[in-house]
Amino acid sequence: MYRISTATPSEPESFELPFGGKLSDENRWVIMTNLIPWEKFEEEYAKSFSENKGAPALPFRVALAALIIQERLGISDRKTGEQIR
Repeated sequence: MYRISTATPSEPESFELPFGGKLSDENRWVIMTNLIPWEKFEEEYAKSFSENKGAPALPFRVALAALIIQERLGISDRKTGEQIR
């Protein structure tokens, strides 16, 4: 089951770091976030799931971001989860 999110995600530029400051526009993840057409890809992702059966799938942004992090850093599933937490 998949539910397309109706909430507008926070822009990376508005994310505040735990000890003060903000993410730089030159941060590799900020740059990549701005390059991805999230809404277009989410529509395709949603087609892969039933509308009313099964456990809800992860939001598209979370699923794709996890795969990108794992591939770019060359790390295991477990290490990817640790990076995201």
